[in-house]
Amino acid sequence: MASQIIYGKQPVAEAERGRRRVLRVWRAPETPPGDLERLCGSPDHQGVVAEVEPYPYAGAAELLQAENALLIALDQVQDPRNLGAVVRSTEAAGAAGLVIPERRSAAVTAVTCKASAGAVEHLPIAHVRNLADWLAEAKEAGFWIWGADAGAEQAPWDVDLSGPTVLVMGGEGKGLRPRVASACDGLIALPQRGRIESLNVSAAAAALLFEAVRQR
Repeated sequence: MASQIIYGKQPVAEAERGRRRVLRVWRAPETPPGDLERLCGSPDHQGVVAEVEPYPYAGAAELLQAENALLIALDQVQDPRNLGAVVRSTEAAGAAGLVIPERRSAAVTAVTCKASAGAVEHLPIAHVRNLADWLAEAKEAGFWIWGADAGAEQAPWDVDLSGPTVLVMGGEGKGLRPRVASACDGLIALPQRGRIESLNVSAAAAALLFEAVRQR
């Protein structure tokens, strides 16, 4: 597989102490800023660009083997910045991993790395062919599956998130697909007092994650 270009001070620093090998690093002022921008395709390089090995996705089945694990599953979140922000919160909360579908979903790209502040280098992230099927496997493995749905009546602090748990977040605009929602044990929602209809997926994921951390 081809190597990957990443950029930004924190993403490169985390890659240097993460799971994949850093093949080459370009830094300002030795490399002019214009050359750095051409290398990575973004002006947000902060003076450092690196070539790294391909991203090492984890095995989805392996994530289910962690004891009392807290996991996040994303149902077709397509914006790499949203994916990166969720990864950052998931890693900060000490969760065991994150699962994304192989299709119609953002992958771990340079943009994702930057948005995650390098958290992708430490959090196990797995691809699955069919998310609903994987959730069924998680349920068989003893996990409780809670889907985030703005119309749900239960708040996250009214359910038990202290055991093996998968929190399922829907994609931008569409939320959870019906088959994914039906694969959940229940649906939960963050009570809202404002006028907007829903939170950004990364903000909602952070709130749910740290409620699970509080319970634990």
